[in-house]
Order: sequence, then structure tokens, then C-alpha cells
Amino acid sequence: MIENQNRSEVSNVEVEHRDIQKKSDSSMVASTFIKYAAYIIIFFGFLYFLVKYVFPKF
Repeated sequence: MIENQNRSEVSNVEVEHRDIQKKSDSSMVASTFIKYAAYIIIFFGFLYFLVKYVFPKF
């Protein structure tokens, strides 16, 4: 009888499920994209300056 009672207690336990969703802030993504795009533009601008003005002097 005790064994049967333990089984019914275990089978009546409700399991709570939680869905964790990662929230992405679109403004943060946009600002990061703009920042790295600016880095790339500055880098290529510096390379253009080197090729156009500095290297011809050698």
C-alpha cells in the first residue's frame, strides 16, 4: 500500500518548463555595425593615403 501511494505522489508532480529567449536590442546591433563600418572606412582611407601619397615618394 505504501509503495502504491509513493507512485501516485510521484506521478502527480507537475514539471515546470521555462523557455529562455535571448532578447536582441536592434539599436545596439545597428550602433555596433556603424562603429565597425567606420573602422573599415578609416582603415581603407589610410591605405589609400599611403598608396597615393607616401609610396610614390620612394
